[in-house]
Amino acid sequence: MIVCGDNALTQRLTRELASVYGEHVTVVLPSLRDGHGPQISLLLRDPHLSVRAVEAQFPDEAALREAGVERAAALALTSGDDQLNIHVALRARRLNPAIRLVIRLYNRTLGRHLEALLDRAVEVRSPHLSAAAVDASTTVLSDADTAAPSLVAAAIVGSEKIIQADGLLLRAKERTVGTADRRNPLATLALLPEAGSSDERGPGGADAPADGPVILPDERQLAEASPARGAVVLEAITHRSRALNAASRLPRLPVGMLFSRRLRYALGSLVAVVALLAAANWTVSGELPQHAAYVTLLDVFAINDPALDKSDAQQVLQLLSGLAGMLLLPLLLAVVLESYGAFRAASALPRPPRGVSGHVVLLGLGKVGTRVLDRLLELHIPVVCIDRDPDARGIALARARRVPTLVADVSEHGVLQEARIDRCRALLALTSDDATNLEAVLNARQLKPELRVAMRLFDDDFAASVYRTLRDSYPHAQTRSRSVSALAAPAFGGAMMGRQVLGAIPVGRRVLVFAAVDVAGNRLLEGRTVAEAFRPGVWRVLALDLTHERDRRRSLAAASPTGSGALAWQPHPGYVLTAGDRVVVASTRHGLGELMRGDPDLADAGAGPGAGTGPGAGADASAGPS
Repeated sequence: MIVCGDNALTQRLTRELASVYGEHVTVVLPSLRDGHGPQISLLLRDPHLSVRAVEAQFPDEAALREAGVERAAALALTSGDDQLNIHVALRARRLNPAIRLVIRLYNRTLGRHLEALLDRAVEVRSPHLSAAAVDASTTVLSDADTAAPSLVAAAIVGSEKIIQADGLLLRAKERTVGTADRRNPLATLALLPEAGSSDERGPGGADAPADGPVILPDERQLAEASPARGAVVLEAITHRSRALNAASRLPRLPVGMLFSRRLRYALGSLVAVVALLAAANWTVSGELPQHAAYVTLLDVFAINDPALDKSDAQQVLQLLSGLAGMLLLPLLLAVVLESYGAFRAASALPRPPRGVSGHVVLLGLGKVGTRVLDRLLELHIPVVCIDRDPDARGIALARARRVPTLVADVSEHGVLQEARIDRCRALLALTSDDATNLEAVLNARQLKPELRVAMRLFDDDFAASVYRTLRDSYPHAQTRSRSVSALAAPAFGGAMMGRQVLGAIPVGRRVLVFAAVDVAGNRLLEGRTVAEAFRPGVWRVLALDLTHERDRRRSLAAASPTGSGALAWQPHPGYVLTAGDRVVVASTRHGLGELMRGDPDLADAGAGPGAGTGPGAGADASAGPS
C-alpha cells in the first residue's frame, strides 16, 4: 500500500492500514522533519508495524517508482490539493494500470468525471479484469463529505449519529437497556459506561478503555446489564422525515429584502387613505364605485379639473386627495432609494437578525465547515456563521444562500454575543486550530452553560482531557469532540482494501465501521450461520444485501423478518451464509481488517480472553477522536 500526502489523514490512514489491516505501507511525503513528518516517523520506528517512507518534495515518477508503484496493490492520494492528486493519479495509472486508486477530492463533479476516466483507462489497458475489479479500481472520496453527517447530527440531536451511503440511512440512538426495544432496533451497538464507574469490562471479560463503552455486546452482557444503563442502538429510517426532505415551495418575491418594514407600513397607510377617499367620493357623488375611484386617483395625481361646480364636500375631498398625492412623492423617492440600497447590499453578507433563535452557530467555513453548512441548509436549520477570513471557501455559499455571517475573530469580545449564542441550539467549532475551537467552546459555555457543543479536535490526548474536563464541569450539557481524519480514515482504508465502506458512526471515542463484505472465499463467514459469524466486541452481521444476488430474494426475505428494499435486516441467527451472499456488517476497524483477510486462524489468535484488545484493537480504541 502506498499513501501520498503529509497531513492528519495521511498519518491516520497509514496507521489504519498497518495496524488494523496488517499491510505493508509506504508513505511518500516531502519530509519526515516538517509538517506531520515527525508523527509519521513514529510509525516507522514501531516494530509491530511495517511502514517505510520515501521523501520527495513532489511525488513524481521517480518517487512513485521508488515507492514500488508497479508492484503496489493500492495507492491513496490524501493531499488537500485536488490538482496535485489528479496529476499523481494519472501518472500512477500509466505506471500500473491494475493499481487500485483512492483519491481525495473536494470537487464532487470533477471527482465523478475523474473516476469514470480512470476506470475507462483500466478497461482499455486491462481487458482481462472483471467488471467488479474495474468498478473498485478507482474510488474518489471527500473527507469533508464523510464527516459532515456526524458533525451535523452531533449539533442537532447531540448523541444521535446518522450515516447516509448508497441509499442507506441509519441512525444510532442513545437509549437505556430497558427502553431499547420500544422502536424495534436493528441491533445494540454498545453499552455505555455506568454512572460512577471508572472502567468497563469488555467482551469476553476483556478490559475496555477507561470511561469507554462496551462495543457490540453479546446476549449475556445485555441480559446482565441494568435496565437503567445507557445503550446505543441502531435504528433504520425507512422513510425520510419532513426535516430531511422538505417539500418544494413556490418562489416568493423578496419584498422584505427590498423594502423596510417602516416603508411598507407607510405605503400601506397611504393606500388605505386613498381607498377611504374613494369610498367617501362614491358616497357623496352618488356615482358608480368605479367612476368614484377613477376620479379620486385623478385628484391624487393632480391631473383632474378643479371641482368648481361641485358640492362643498366634493371640493374638500379633492383637496384631501391632492394632499395625499403630495405625500406620495417622497414615498416613491424612498422606494427608489431603498431598492438601490438593497441591491447594493445583496452582495454583502447579512448580519444576524435580532430575533433569531433556535439556530446553530457554525465556527469555521473551510472545507469541512462548508459541507456542514450545506447539510444544515438542506435540513432547513437556521445557521449563523463565523469566520475570520473574508475569502474562506464557504463565504460564497453563505452569501448565495443569504446566511447571516460574521467576518470576525471569535476570540474578540462581543462576537459570540452578536451571533446570539444565548439563544442558539448548538455550537459547531470546526476550524483547523484546536486552540481556537477550545477557546470558542469555553467562551460559549460561560455565556450559556447548558449549550450543546461539538468541536473538531485532532490530538487524542488533548481531546480526551478536554472532554472529561468539560463533562465534569458542565454535567448537564452535551459535549462532543470529532476528528475529521478519524471519521474519514476507515472509509479510505476500506476503499484501499477493495471493500465498500458505507460509513462510520462514533461511539464515545471509538468508531464503528459499516461495510458491505462478500461472503465468497471468506472463511470467517462462508459456511457459518449468522449467529456463529458474530464476534462480540469485534463485528456483527446486520443485514443481507438483496441486490447482490437478485434470484435469491425469496429465500433471503424468508430468512429475515424485516426484509425490505435492498437490504434484509435482522437475518435469522440460523441462516447459513453461502458464497453467493453479501452482508452488511458493523465492525471495529480492527475487526474489519480481520474480516477482509478472512483467515480464521489469525482471527482466533486474537479472539481469546482478551478478544479485541490486541495491538490492532488497541489501535482501534485509540485511533483518534471520533
